[in-house]
Amino acid sequence: MIKREWERFKLRAKWSWEGWLYCWRNEHSLQQWVLANVVSASLAFILALTPAERALILALGILVLAAELMNTAVEKAVDHISLEKHPLGKIAKDCASGAVAITAIAAGVAWLVILIG
Repeated sequence: MIKREWERFKLRAKWSWEGWLYCWRNEHSLQQWVLANVVSASLAFILALTPAERALILALGILVLAAELMNTAVEKAVDHISLEKHPLGKIAKDCASGAVAITAIAAGVAWLVILIG
């Protein structure tokens, strides 16, 4: 049983890595968010933050990346179904993009609260 679960884990890790690489290679916005995370994480370690503040900043940055991956998944799924413009496809894509924006706003709000006090 342990061996089977280990094999399943390795497959899930492989597929996750393939998803990340696809998005990294094809979605400029993911690259921009990674750069923003590098800057944010660097500041989180340079500035005198508490461990909890630092953890919050790092976790929210990672959530932005996760939201961007999900946004790409929604976009590709909608495009797979049909390349024709459809109002429901637009809604799905816009909502997924909105999720990225909301997570990025949350990260920005956290920075503001930490810096302003």
